[in-house]
Amino acid sequence: MDRERLEEQKHLDECLAIIRKNLDVYEQKERAYKKEVTVLTQNVKKGDGDSYGALIAGMHILEHTRNSIRKSRAALKKAYFGRIDYRNIEECSDMSLYIGKNGVTTEQTDVVIVDWRAPAASVYYENELGKGTFSVLGQTEVPIDLKKKRTYDIAEEKLLGFYDDDAAANDELLIKYLSQNKEAALGDIIATIQKEQNQIIRDVPTKNIIVQGVAGSGKTTVALHRISYLLYNYEDRYKPSEFCIVGSSDMLLNYISSGLPELDVNHVKQMRMDVFLPYLMYKGWKKKYKIVRDRDDAGIKSKLKFVKALEQFLSRWRSENISLEEIYDDKIGRILSAENLEETYRSSGRLSLFQLEKLYNSRISSKIKFLCSDMEPDDRRAVLGKYRNYYHSDKKRWTEIQIYNEFLLELESQNSDYDFTGTRNGIWKNELDIYDTAAIALIWRRIFMKKEEDEFSQIIIDEAQDFGEMIYYVLKQLLPECYFTIMGDVSQNIHYDTGMNHWDGLKEAVFEKETDSFYMLLKSYRNTIEISECAGKVLEKASQGEYKIEPVIRRGREVCVKMVESGKLHGQLEMTLQGLLKAEYETIAVICKTEEEAGKVKQLLGIEQEDTFHNGVMVLSVAGTKGLEFDAVVLWKPDSDTYGNNPKDAKLLYVAITRALHELHILSDKEISGLFR
Repeated sequence: MDRERLEEQKHLDECLAIIRKNLDVYEQKERAYKKEVTVLTQNVKKGDGDSYGALIAGMHILEHTRNSIRKSRAALKKAYFGRIDYRNIEECSDMSLYIGKNGVTTEQTDVVIVDWRAPAASVYYENELGKGTFSVLGQTEVPIDLKKKRTYDIAEEKLLGFYDDDAAANDELLIKYLSQNKEAALGDIIATIQKEQNQIIRDVPTKNIIVQGVAGSGKTTVALHRISYLLYNYEDRYKPSEFCIVGSSDMLLNYISSGLPELDVNHVKQMRMDVFLPYLMYKGWKKKYKIVRDRDDAGIKSKLKFVKALEQFLSRWRSENISLEEIYDDKIGRILSAENLEETYRSSGRLSLFQLEKLYNSRISSKIKFLCSDMEPDDRRAVLGKYRNYYHSDKKRWTEIQIYNEFLLELESQNSDYDFTGTRNGIWKNELDIYDTAAIALIWRRIFMKKEEDEFSQIIIDEAQDFGEMIYYVLKQLLPECYFTIMGDVSQNIHYDTGMNHWDGLKEAVFEKETDSFYMLLKSYRNTIEISECAGKVLEKASQGEYKIEPVIRRGREVCVKMVESGKLHGQLEMTLQGLLKAEYETIAVICKTEEEAGKVKQLLGIEQEDTFHNGVMVLSVAGTKGLEFDAVVLWKPDSDTYGNNPKDAKLLYVAITRALHELHILSDKEISGLFR
């Protein structure tokens, strides 16, 4: 063992020497490129237009070089985390690969450390010892015989230990990483990706994916690693700007974006859902309309049934407002037959009404030019002028709001239980909730869209359960060529009446073919056993037993429940926070049920309103914590009056509990909710 450890230490030292040499080269290049960019910038400022293209290219090279420096410095701290030794059965060759967060080469060609995203690295995450296969992109399976799978514990250039395909030892290493503070643990996640997570990360890009994952199962981590994996392995197909991450809050997006540079991902767009939907429509939309909180009728509008009824309404509108009768001219005869018009109509279902009219007008013009080829130019122009813009809905001056209002009135006439008065009054003031916005987007897509956009290829949605399935149906119609990776947990649906409490509607809205996949992540890596047991009691009531937490065996402190008199609650909160800060926890959250309650607690503590995720103490509503995690959490007044014994409140309380990585404190001046029992 000592001899083997010495050999491993020697190999590590050799790799570190190569990394240092590479770092020196990159730093020299950075200095040279920086000087070049400075000169080019000055030239452009002086009006030298020819230098602009060179400046853009130089800035790109400089950014790439700085990224290489950052990755090399990170590799010095932890060069690699795994090793696989296998025999390629077809080629009768033996391979020994060291796997790291970033690939390392010497002389730009010889691979010293394999990037975790490379196809062969999947063997480390998925294969057991013995015969198996791994996939190479665009090729068949590679048959191998895996001889060794080794995991390394390396920190700050030092080899602390290594383990050979020992499940217990690897679990011990995983627990060690998970026991660190949140920020420290982030850097080690790539080394501890689990098999079920890896399958999602490495799935092909040409499919839609839905992931149901319990709190702490790594959904967000998997989504970010999937982006990194796809950009690394399909760089000839995708650019980072073709990816968009969609979330429910700026704080969640800020939290997500903070991890992207570490995964070698840059220039990926991130938007809230209420920003993304308008972005996909015309530019003037946001200036014209204002998005407001969900109205009382949002529970109806959020369902697939509502948007399917809107589709039927728009289909009728489309057919009623375009004539398919034969176009005949007394001078030149038949221009387009009814059969021709009907065939075009049937085969152009994806076109908006305005696009279809443009297509018809183009065909009319082409046919007239053919029929009038023997005419004098002036006569031909006269006939063309007579039929120019033969189809022209613009003159009817429809608006999206007008069409939406007519649809709502029709629904009310068909169902006496429906009352959209609040929505109809609001939309005439240009005030729309998120579901009105989606409906307007679909109307725009079916009637008014002039040109189909192809900006995005991959859409990644986190905390998807917070929105009803009609949103996703509309997104799929707006972006028919896109593929969606949708992550969520129906047990964490904080918008019980409008969000998703099951996945069936979303599958119907998004899935198109048999290859689309639904995954489940049931193991929680976030919470200690003690916190998981507390959350599990609430989850039973939140999901009616449909999904259960399978925690990683990581022990911690017991959940601390403090019952104090009302006048002493503030003092107890201060004391609890001081203790957590003294324990050197980096991220601490006081979680209240509502924004109003959170505002009151902020005043008590003298904390300013925060919009970004940061170290220290944060006071947030349950909704504000979605998708986030903290080293320690203090639940503020989770009594029976605040959290009733019902699935709606159970989901909120389950979200609040499962934000805690290491410690959970419950403070109340009344008997705590029965959901805890």
